[in-house]
Amino acid sequence: MITRRHGNLRLRTAPAPEASVQLERDGYAILPGVLAPEAVAALAAEIAAVFDASDPDRPQDENNEFRHGMFNRSPLSQAAIAAPAILEAIEPLLGEDCHVIANTAWRNIAGHQGGRWHIDAGPHIPRAEGVPWPEAIPYPVFAIGAHIFLKDCPPKAGPTAVVPGSHRSGQFPPVDQALDPETVSPAYDGRGPVLLAARAGDVALFVSDVWHRGTAAQAGYDRFFLQAHYGRRDIAQRVMTTKEVSHTRPEAADRAVSRRERQLIGLHDPFFYDG
Repeated sequence: MITRRHGNLRLRTAPAPEASVQLERDGYAILPGVLAPEAVAALAAEIAAVFDASDPDRPQDENNEFRHGMFNRSPLSQAAIAAPAILEAIEPLLGEDCHVIANTAWRNIAGHQGGRWHIDAGPHIPRAEGVPWPEAIPYPVFAIGAHIFLKDCPPKAGPTAVVPGSHRSGQFPPVDQALDPETVSPAYDGRGPVLLAARAGDVALFVSDVWHRGTAAQAGYDRFFLQAHYGRRDIAQRVMTTKEVSHTRPEAADRAVSRRERQLIGLHDPFFYDG
């Protein structure tokens, strides 16, 4: 566990919540009842209104399932991602000055098919297969995802599955397994996937480089949740693309001819968190 003092990171000596310990050890945790039923209903209505009043953010959103940058579009979303229960769990791992690097609302269609095994970022400390992480050194966490559930998400609704401890692997999910979401379930260190099933108002937390995927829902079941990714202060926000907001002035952008020249001055192609 860490804490930031005078701009630098130090080891935390104060006790940490059990959710923080589980996140560091297993790569995931569920916080029950973070939002009261009335707060869930109000947040769900406000996010639904954003969906109804706007078009999909990206062409690949064929099913009209997500909206980016929700704290800019919804005051209640901004309040929800600052819930004390969430911050108490993640700050011992990311620091007290961690910030939201992406914030997307998801309204998966009924019977959605889930997705492939993947990691959101990293692995932050890549290693060759078979090279274990030293037990004497707690595995560092750089980013944590949160699903704030706006309706119940039982196993039939296709909740996210995670492979406990896989964030410590230093590897991407095995390629053959990552490409086969239906029939192959990867395991790490003898542990197979677990489902992050939850009730409305619960929050599921997972480390960015834990192996995970959305599972397929049964007919008539869908998901509705607000997603936030929290990162250490040293990790740049990705709420908006660098085309929309950056430190680069137009004349400098015009001088950058190649893709690599643009990357060097902070103009990156959109990727996982962006938008």
